[in-house]
Amino acid sequence: MAAVSLSVSTVKPLGDRVFIKVSAPQEKTAGGLYLPDNAQEKPQVGEIAAVGPGKRNDDGTRQTMDINVGDKVLYSKYAGTDIKLGTDEYVLLSEKDILAIVN
Repeated sequence: MAAVSLSVSTVKPLGDRVFIKVSAPQEKTAGGLYLPDNAQEKPQVGEIAAVGPGKRNDDGTRQTMDINVGDKVLYSKYAGTDIKLGTDEYVLLSEKDILAIVN
């Protein structure tokens, strides 16, 4: 079996799925204490790295996506599939799991 090398440019989500680069977790509390890795919460904010073509409707047409590459979004905490490419972490999830676009 041949090895496959993945990069952000080679990943193309299908349907209504999106590929999100996860923002770094907070390493420090508001009071200035540093958190160990196992105490840090999974971040829920990230930047859209790739977008699929959209979900198919019953008549066969594609429904346009409400988000674009480069948008910062807030997504459900335990949604999607976690993927690590190099040192960066990504999440592959469905558009319905995105809660809001963050400015």
